[in-house]
Amino acid sequence: MATTLGSIIYPTSDVEAAKKALTALFGKQPDIDEPYYVGYEVDGRQVGLDPGGAAKGMTGPVPYWNVADIDATIAALEAVGATVTQAPTDVGGGNLIATVTDADGNTIGLGQAP
Repeated sequence: MATTLGSIIYPTSDVEAAKKALTALFGKQPDIDEPYYVGYEVDGRQVGLDPGGAAKGMTGPVPYWNVADIDATIAALEAVGATVTQAPTDVGGGNLIATVTDADGNTIGLGQAP
């Protein structure tokens, strides 16, 4: 069901320090630099910082897999024991994201383009 790894998002409590680290790592400034999200395009993937991630329960990086049908993918994951931790949410332009937690407590991010 998943097609490709679309992005990986890191929660951060100090966005400026995290931005400096990723800028040094990637050798470039962020492509998106907003108070709610900082993102770098790296080899066709988005690597992002979520300043509000800890408040959303993020305890570490979350990979987001591109899927064609987010609802069907969630249903398939629930059928094997995953639980929804964030229902599909439109993050702009019709792009949907959601997260589930698998039986071992790992967070799996899902993304669906419009």
